[in-house]
Amino acid sequence: MRWSHGTSWRSPASLRAQTRIAALVLQKFKRKFATIASQHAYKDIITTLHKPDGGNYGKFYSLPALNDPRIDRLPFSVRILLESAIRNCDNFHITKDNIGNIMDWENTSRKKVEIPFKPARVMLRDFTGLPVIVDLAAMRDAMKSLGHDPNKINPQVPVDLVFDHSDQVYGEKPETWRKGMQLESDKNWERFMFLKWASSAFYNMLIASPVSSTVHQVDLEYLCSVVCNSDGYLYPDSVVGAYSNTALGVAGWEVGGLEAEAAILGQPISVVLPNVVGFKLVGKMRVGVSLTDLVRTVTQMLRNHGVFGNFVEFYGEKAMSELSVDGRAKIAMLSPEYEAIMGFFPVDHVALEYLKLKGRSDETVAAIESYLRANKMFIDYNEPQEEIAYTSCLQLNLGDVEPCVYGPKRIHDRVLLKDMKADWKACLDNPPGFKGFAIPKEEQEKNAKFSFMGQPAEVKHGSVVIATITSGNTKTSPSDMVEVALVAKKAYNIGLKVKPWVRTSFSPGYGFFKEYLLQSGLQEYLDKQGFQFLRQGFTTSIWGTGDLDESTASAISENDIVAAAVLSSSRDFGRRIHTYAKANYLASPPLVVAYALAGTVNIDFETEPIGTGKDGKNVYLSDIWPSSEEVNEALQNSVLQSLSKSTYETITKRNYVATSCTPYSWDSNSTYINEPPYFKNMGLNPPGPREVKDAYCLLKFGDNITTDHISPAGTIHKDSPAAEFLKDKVSDFNSYGSRRGNHEVMTRGTFSNTSIVNELLNGEIGPKTVHIPTGEKLCVFDAATRYKTAGQDTIILAGAEYGSGYCRDWAVKGPKLLGVKAIIAKSFDRVHRSNLASIGIVPLCFKPGEDAETLGLTGHERYTIHLPSKVNEIKPSQDITVTTDTGKSFTCTLRLDSKVSNVRLVYGND
Repeated sequence: MRWSHGTSWRSPASLRAQTRIAALVLQKFKRKFATIASQHAYKDIITTLHKPDGGNYGKFYSLPALNDPRIDRLPFSVRILLESAIRNCDNFHITKDNIGNIMDWENTSRKKVEIPFKPARVMLRDFTGLPVIVDLAAMRDAMKSLGHDPNKINPQVPVDLVFDHSDQVYGEKPETWRKGMQLESDKNWERFMFLKWASSAFYNMLIASPVSSTVHQVDLEYLCSVVCNSDGYLYPDSVVGAYSNTALGVAGWEVGGLEAEAAILGQPISVVLPNVVGFKLVGKMRVGVSLTDLVRTVTQMLRNHGVFGNFVEFYGEKAMSELSVDGRAKIAMLSPEYEAIMGFFPVDHVALEYLKLKGRSDETVAAIESYLRANKMFIDYNEPQEEIAYTSCLQLNLGDVEPCVYGPKRIHDRVLLKDMKADWKACLDNPPGFKGFAIPKEEQEKNAKFSFMGQPAEVKHGSVVIATITSGNTKTSPSDMVEVALVAKKAYNIGLKVKPWVRTSFSPGYGFFKEYLLQSGLQEYLDKQGFQFLRQGFTTSIWGTGDLDESTASAISENDIVAAAVLSSSRDFGRRIHTYAKANYLASPPLVVAYALAGTVNIDFETEPIGTGKDGKNVYLSDIWPSSEEVNEALQNSVLQSLSKSTYETITKRNYVATSCTPYSWDSNSTYINEPPYFKNMGLNPPGPREVKDAYCLLKFGDNITTDHISPAGTIHKDSPAAEFLKDKVSDFNSYGSRRGNHEVMTRGTFSNTSIVNELLNGEIGPKTVHIPTGEKLCVFDAATRYKTAGQDTIILAGAEYGSGYCRDWAVKGPKLLGVKAIIAKSFDRVHRSNLASIGIVPLCFKPGEDAETLGLTGHERYTIHLPSKVNEIKPSQDITVTTDTGKSFTCTLRLDSKVSNVRLVYGND
């Protein structure tokens, strides 16, 4: 643990200078600040935290010193918001009224009161973080053009960027791991070199090695401080960005790249003070039930309860003492799936023991515990607990959790393992949809035979062709890995092996686990079952499977087989896994191996054998599933702690002083990194709101359009506009993810998802639209270019839950560069709506009970949106009139839920 990790007090001159920089770049008003410790509004509650044996740990803003009984009833997660607001109170960004609203959370949370929040740090992934760093580099150029020192653009809070998306499966043999690493380096060297420049050009930034681990794992084990100590002041760790791991009492949630940039530059993030749902765990899990089963059960309960936009706080005495930090992390990281802002676990003794296991010193852990106890942020189940005033409560008996999987098309469609065979039959029978493939009954037993490497092979509907153990957002834990290895070992010893045509891969989030499995002898059995360690990362969960064998792919495509992929991840939007895997199931890591052994998802593991052992007897799942005693015995290994501690020794330390002051030299010929257009020709004065007049409808959608449908991702198809742009420049198109730093490529790939349904195409699925003036069917980019060339505005019509998902920044940057001026939807994802406003796209919601269908909108009309003409006339959630050239008129709600959103919309407008 880096005890100095966190923000620090700065001199008044430094604060004013840095804030002025952010104001210039983000086009804010001029501001004055006086936030220093000696002038702080709450200086009277600053308290010194003493060590037991003399001396002190540091000073802190004491919540008990406020002498307000309401604090004892606040959820622990809200106490972190309160402390942050008090510590950063400057009576401008954060006022006493803001603090009063947080203190009165029981009442104000029900009124959706807006509060500002300044996180302690920002977390980025390489794919999603690259555009943020590109924007910072472009801001330096903008600063220079405005006559200011470009080198003053630096993160005002610590920034961590971790490589965990730049990985693809290149083969199934151990030696291909090194080959894959070299190929990644060769293909992405421009990106790597740009980030290397950034690591020395910006201070307060850490860019972790590409081979360290996944972002969640690196943060959980190494980056998170739990309690920060900066310049003698102690305060809770908190984080925003590409992040949802809050298992160690670190408040944090995902935000888009634009919000992350604002936080990096020292601006507060505006959030609506959330409701907090208390989730109590009781009992103990049964043998044979995995942590993944628990995670998915919790997810379904929370989705059914409805926690959209809320915090969820977990507690539960004995059950919590049984639930490891790894288990907590698996639950916390799925907060986007159960649609909460954050799933939060207060710090307890289990968390402290985990910190020691991961290499934090006894003194550091003692300081963390002392601070949290002193500031009423530690939960001790051995002491009487104050009653927390949760908005609502849920309870789960861990003994009621059953094994399950999720799919075949959506991550929240839960199927109990015992019901899987019946559910698969229903999926084949059902009409096309989330639970249907419409396979005629006479074709459901079709058997496609082919030759695989000279041996007879076959695939049927439900045949498993991809089996991947990967990290995704359902983090693989040590117990998961041991269970996986023991399943592989038991199966091999009995005589079961994975079919050779099943594309297997093993890329867990734990970087050091390769060495542990090797030293323990368990990797041998994973290797024999085809699960050779490739590297830690997301791989299959983000289009990184690699190609299937040509004979297998041909058998599937020529016979129209509904083949399956089974993976231990959380990524299952559309065909995100692989083109030839129409059915995708999420399962616990041990079940991935079990399904790979069975070779099909059309099986009842309770009553049907997986296969035949070498003794000729049937082998069932229960025969190869390890007991908890076997797992615990394998985990009691001293090598685990030493490996965990040494894993991060090679990670570059944070730059606290920039070693390079040179601006980035943009290469106009680069197809990976180029200067974005957002800051060019920028002035200091905001342009003001602009009426959207006679706009054409670029796209018309139904419900559940995710950011995966919008944002470019995956491979670049050879017939796409992006490929047309690249074909004369490079021979290898690579992927959209690797080219996120090139707006020319990314704009051309926006709305290029092959499973997107645009209602202007009358039911046709694919990445095209209708150019309304001519009636031509064009790629979205080509149609948008025609509209822009003609000086015509465009809008998008959509249904409910528009913009949910993970691919945040380019899901708004892409439409912005395509010329989209407004989006009218039934409802928006919270983060996506905020990002739309930030970049200048007007987010409007139909009134309750209304949508495009009820209003008779075909998408062939021209739309005029009557926005206020002055900045001060824009109000949160005000009514906006929309008229069409066909004489229709209807009222929408302007989804700007805070004053900050109003400002960002105005300043992001052209």
